[in-house]
Amino acid sequence: MPSFDVVSRTDLMEVDNVVNSAKREIKQRYDLAGTRCDVERSGDTLTLTADDNMKRTQVEELLKKYLVKRNVDPRALVFKEPETASGDTLRQTVTIKQGIDAELAKKISKAVKGTSLKVQVAIQQNELRVSGKSRDDLQATIKFIKDMELEQPLQYINFRE
Repeated sequence: MPSFDVVSRTDLMEVDNVVNSAKREIKQRYDLAGTRCDVERSGDTLTLTADDNMKRTQVEELLKKYLVKRNVDPRALVFKEPETASGDTLRQTVTIKQGIDAELAKKISKAVKGTSLKVQVAIQQNELRVSGKSRDDLQATIKFIKDMELEQPLQYINFRE
């Protein structure tokens, strides 16, 4: 029985490359050089530090620009509200999405079951397994999920016959 997995994974090595590129540009740009702007990654979170809101926005745009250059979907990042930090700076926490949360998995599963496609969707921890008798149904399911325009980037892996 053919099947495939729907996952949401962000390549952390590419995110590290993005952070390093952004740091390099922060040091070289005339409007950001000599400021306390910085980007740090620890685990699945990034921390942006900036002197004021304008510079924070510039650093955020730098991150998004380098994410696109490195083929990492910018929707994989969740920007939280900036907060004041010590020394009159702003700090913003950015979460890197890994895995499909239960609410989104249920939404996808319910939507796929509501179609006329003859496939089964099983939620397995933070990913979905879609299986069916026909390869065409599985490909139609992938197209249907892509057309849902979800706020999280998804990958379709382990396509098996």
